[in-house]
Amino acid sequence: MSINLVSPQTERSLELGNVTRVQEFILLGLSTSPETREVLFVVFLTLYLLTLLENALIVFLVCSHAELHKPMYFFLGNLSCLEMCYVSVTMPSLLVGLWVGPYHVPFTACMTQLFFFIVLICTECTLLASMAYDRYVAICRPLHYLLLMRPQVCQGLAGTSWLGGLLVSVVKTTCIASLSYCGPNVLNQFFCDVSPLLNLSCTHVALTELVDFLSAIVIFCGTLLVALASYSAIGVTVLRMPSAAARRKAFSTCASHLVVLGIFYSAALFMYSRPGRVEPTDLHKVLSVLYTAVTPACSPVVYCLRNREVHAALRRALHPRKGSSAISDISRS
Repeated sequence: MSINLVSPQTERSLELGNVTRVQEFILLGLSTSPETREVLFVVFLTLYLLTLLENALIVFLVCSHAELHKPMYFFLGNLSCLEMCYVSVTMPSLLVGLWVGPYHVPFTACMTQLFFFIVLICTECTLLASMAYDRYVAICRPLHYLLLMRPQVCQGLAGTSWLGGLLVSVVKTTCIASLSYCGPNVLNQFFCDVSPLLNLSCTHVALTELVDFLSAIVIFCGTLLVALASYSAIGVTVLRMPSAAARRKAFSTCASHLVVLGIFYSAALFMYSRPGRVEPTDLHKVLSVLYTAVTPACSPVVYCLRNREVHAALRRALHPRKGSSAISDISRS
């Protein structure tokens, strides 16, 4: 007969002390079927290269053409820079998973990817809200546009977007990295995301979930409210315009931004404006693809499809000798 002299608290501490901390995670990726992975690899590699090319072209046009040195194109250039970084954080791991199947990611590399992903997605939310405010000033307060959207204000809005994303990411990544992961270590995702990581933690995550949820509400819902308020005011102003042509012109300047807002926020709000520990599903991966791969590829096309100034700048970049005719086209429009 033996007597156990170890208290329950001491026994629990010894058990936790004997647990081996996870040193790496396994990303399952999008598909386990080799045939499907081959097709998807070609599709997403093409999409990745196209996204880099489109956004790099926009940055080049905005920087190299004086007529595009306006607040709207300043924010568009920032958004293009951000989306090149954005897809470069998530798409390589997606492509590796499609090429080799489920693969191992070191703990440090996973947290690094998570850090940059949070920085970029939070910054994109704030930039989209800044672009909505720019359209509000242009349509609702046109006489004060040059004052309210002077270069210092635009630079301040862009800088605040990047700084806010950085601060939120530092807090959230620190909380998630400080948790204990004792196994299993399989992430049902193609990159290191918040919810799958919280779901694998073997320690109490209530505080981390609260930080994640509150930051999602502040960033996503806060910026969405700014965008909705801006477009509500724009809608009232447009409806009061006496000319149908003026209403069409005002609507056309906002339509592209509204499309991007709708796609991005509908997916992102579903994914992140909820408690963090939710079991990942295939639907979550599909929505992740929507805002990490599809939206960055579509945004340059949507923004520039009907933009005459961008078309003229592109024609002059491709055919420098025809620059004078392009300038006359803009003046006539």
